[in-house]
Amino acid sequence: MPKIVDHDQRRTEIVEAFLAVVGRDGPAAASSRAIAAELGVGAGALWHYFDSLDAVVAAACRRVLERTDARITSATEGRRGLAALDATLREILPLAKQTVDEAQVVVGFWGRLATDRQLAAGQSDALDMWGARLRRHLAEAVDDGDLVAGVPADCLAEVLLSIAVGQQVHAVLDGARTDPQHQLGLVRHCLTPWTRTYATKMQNGCPAGSA
Repeated sequence: MPKIVDHDQRRTEIVEAFLAVVGRDGPAAASSRAIAAELGVGAGALWHYFDSLDAVVAAACRRVLERTDARITSATEGRRGLAALDATLREILPLAKQTVDEAQVVVGFWGRLATDRQLAAGQSDALDMWGARLRRHLAEAVDDGDLVAGVPADCLAEVLLSIAVGQQVHAVLDGARTDPQHQLGLVRHCLTPWTRTYATKMQNGCPAGSA
């Protein structure tokens, strides 16, 4: 009898092999030969499951977005307001090896993936969803009394998401600029003017950070 192959499982294995190569050796090393070697098969075996290396990259990026969203959902469970906002951004910012590796996958292949309309739509959907989460948590922070009522939630959520994506780019181009405390400091810098403590100090004529 011919061997029955689970195509979905095999596609998943190829994507995981691609992610493993990127995480270990960087995106430039993730050739079809390297992926096949990771799996212990000939390079030609990949094309029974994907039409091209671009298709592998597209599937890997979708996998990264799915993983990120799953982590966000888990990290924010039972949290709201600024705590949930912080937990969300920590899963997108390249603060640890996993998120740095994911940034390598997404950012390192943006040029190649720019022509993939399906992937571009998927990435846009993810950003829209994460932006909606940030806006919701900002509104919760206002309700909780941690942020002032006049906070421009839509604009601030977009700025925070832009910081997260920008730091992903830095992780690829200049790892020295992705110190976790620096990244989190950028987030705090954006939020500070809208905190009640800061607003009270300014109303009393006391500059931020003064005793």
